[in-house]
Amino acid sequence: MRPDVGRRGALVCAVVGVMTGAVPARAQQAPAAASPSPSQTDTGAGALDDVDPTAPLAALPDIGVDWPDLSAAPAAPVAERAQIGATTRYAWRIDGLDAAGTPLLRQRFQELSVLAGNEGKEANPAQLDRRARQDAELLLTLLKGEGFYDAAVATRFERAEKRPVVVLVATPGTLYRFAGVTLAGVEAAGAKAQTLRDAFAVRPEDPVNSDAIAAAEANLRTRAGEEGFAFARIGDPQVVVDRAAQSATVSVEVTPGTARRFGRITANPDNRVFDAAHVADIARFKSGDSYEASQLDDLRRALVQTGLVSTADVRAVAADDPSVVDVAVRLEPAPPRTVAVELGYGTGEGARSEVSWTHRNLFPPEGAVTLRGVAGTREQLGQVTFRRNNFHARDRVLTAQFAAAHLLRDAYEANTLSLSAALERQTNIFFQKTWTWSLGAELVASDERDVILSTGEPRRRTFLIGALPTSLGYDGSDDLLNPTRGFRLAGRVSPELSLQNRAFGYTRVQLDASAYQPVTKGTVLAGRVRAGTILGAPRDQIAPSRRFYAGGGASVRGYGFQSIGPRDPNNDPIGGRSLAEFALEARIRAFGNFGVVPFFDGGNIYTGGLPDLTGFRYGAGIGVRYYSNFGPIRVDLGTPINPQKGDSRLAVYVSLGQAF
Repeated sequence: MRPDVGRRGALVCAVVGVMTGAVPARAQQAPAAASPSPSQTDTGAGALDDVDPTAPLAALPDIGVDWPDLSAAPAAPVAERAQIGATTRYAWRIDGLDAAGTPLLRQRFQELSVLAGNEGKEANPAQLDRRARQDAELLLTLLKGEGFYDAAVATRFERAEKRPVVVLVATPGTLYRFAGVTLAGVEAAGAKAQTLRDAFAVRPEDPVNSDAIAAAEANLRTRAGEEGFAFARIGDPQVVVDRAAQSATVSVEVTPGTARRFGRITANPDNRVFDAAHVADIARFKSGDSYEASQLDDLRRALVQTGLVSTADVRAVAADDPSVVDVAVRLEPAPPRTVAVELGYGTGEGARSEVSWTHRNLFPPEGAVTLRGVAGTREQLGQVTFRRNNFHARDRVLTAQFAAAHLLRDAYEANTLSLSAALERQTNIFFQKTWTWSLGAELVASDERDVILSTGEPRRRTFLIGALPTSLGYDGSDDLLNPTRGFRLAGRVSPELSLQNRAFGYTRVQLDASAYQPVTKGTVLAGRVRAGTILGAPRDQIAPSRRFYAGGGASVRGYGFQSIGPRDPNNDPIGGRSLAEFALEARIRAFGNFGVVPFFDGGNIYTGGLPDLTGFRYGAGIGVRYYSNFGPIRVDLGTPINPQKGDSRLAVYVSLGQAF
């Protein structure tokens, strides 16, 4: 049963209770009480000496009810009267709900019905009779909850060819409607009184529906909190049913109090997580803003989702100023350390393992340090990262890192030291952001080996590079890891200065766009395009690790990692100054948590500054998705349609999340 069903049930019972009390009972005139005779009140042993236990009972004057005939057999239940066997399987149905049986009523009955819950099991006559009576009472309660206060439900039993059928015969009667709706005291809200009236969305002539009343009450409470009434008191709805008029009235006591503004934020000083100033950085409201209760819920979620807080109690408290409400926050710390291990494999990238250790609050507030190591067949890395989340504003992240890496690619081999920093607004699975951005700086010293293009002879060069990478992204999709509708746009610009024999500059630009469109209930069409260019320097002067490459699980599937594009005399890729790619796939939810994804990708790398959209390499294949509670797990198998010399006929990619 859903959490709100209990409250609705209580409301139905309250309505029915008021209904029965509002209509006077029609009873027979009670006879005057007779004075007891001494024999009737005497409790001594002699008082019963003259009583014959076998004599017939005396008549009950003026009552009009005969004593039961104890020699007669008791009335048989409906199932026994149908003369069914000792036990049997049965069917059931409801008659008479054509006009009154809303989908919600039928759903609730199905969820709560004992007949439905035991259908297919054998039952004896007494069990069938008891279940039929219980379900009749249930159906009657549900009908009254929808406004049919004159409803009646009878039971009968039918003999079918294969199994007996228990029938509930409903007579809904007239649908009661509201004759009046009163919000007593709402005028104290002043200019916001009409807003509160509108929030209680029950109007005269509406059906007397318990769900509508409960929803209107909840909406009124919410709206009062959103309009600044931090300490508003909303009474329980009082419904009075008039059977003679077949209508009802509902009244709610409203004491809004004073509309308030946010004041200061306080935090328990012993929390060992972060202070009130950092809580204020995380909050989306500022001192002086109009009070909104939803902002407290938002702050509570954000505090827990830092990963540093196990429990966050956020409450509105009265301030000395009657127009202000303070916010009291009490925090309980969570374990601050995390160890993570990751294993992966990709064609062209080889096997890869990664382990990391993080202390998320080594430098409070939220100053995390991560030690990360990668060991793979084609990559080795050691990295230290400092990260401060919510840096003077919600979702703003300050990052600094130092890394030493060795990369072995078909196009080059590089030993690199890098120092970088960035200030960015990031998205995450808890709060998916529409707009994201980053501003960064990077210093790189890289010793790289490739070949001379004209001769194929190996060479080694050292590059010193400074870069100022900047990015801006827009996410209009409905999910971060598994989008089913909407689109995304992203752009990245990185002016770079390179020192290799002499200093020269160039600019890297890349644009990405993707779109998602559902076509059936379980199928989503997804598409992606990517374009990039490097302006200001010839390809051979640019460090091999800074060029564009294509091919792989996040690029053109079916090909090895970075294998697409021009090649040297040894048939190894050399990268380029521009690229163009596209990808199309159908994400089909096959059964349960599993899905299949046929895909078709294409792209190429060019030596010129702008892609000319010729010579595309195409790949196709099929993927399998397992939709876990933290995102889809992806396994893609692809093959090149028009491969270059040396390309493998099959490529495998495994990762978390969709390809794009």
